[in-house]
Amino acid sequence: METQDHTLVKHLKTDPENAPLEAQDRAMIDFALKLTKQPSSVKREDTEFLQQYGFSEENVVDIVLIACTFNFMDRLADGLGVELDPQMQKMVDANANKG
Repeated sequence: METQDHTLVKHLKTDPENAPLEAQDRAMIDFALKLTKQPSSVKREDTEFLQQYGFSEENVVDIVLIACTFNFMDRLADGLGVELDPQMQKMVDANANKG
């Protein structure tokens, strides 16, 4: 359901470490940030920690795959100098402050 409250999305984009999240969501975001920023530091204990917050092994795999996919696509686009279509860029710019 659309609430038009983009505050949380904006917070996650600009300051994810301090975004107001429930414990399970915080564990997932912290893990995804660690995987993104310090991938070689991720250990089995990190995935076990997610399981303590109710994530199944399948959920953990999904979290890893989603984080990896986004990181891969960002680096691919950046590495190739891909730029958004001008119309898409207008939409992004128009919604930049909404979250």
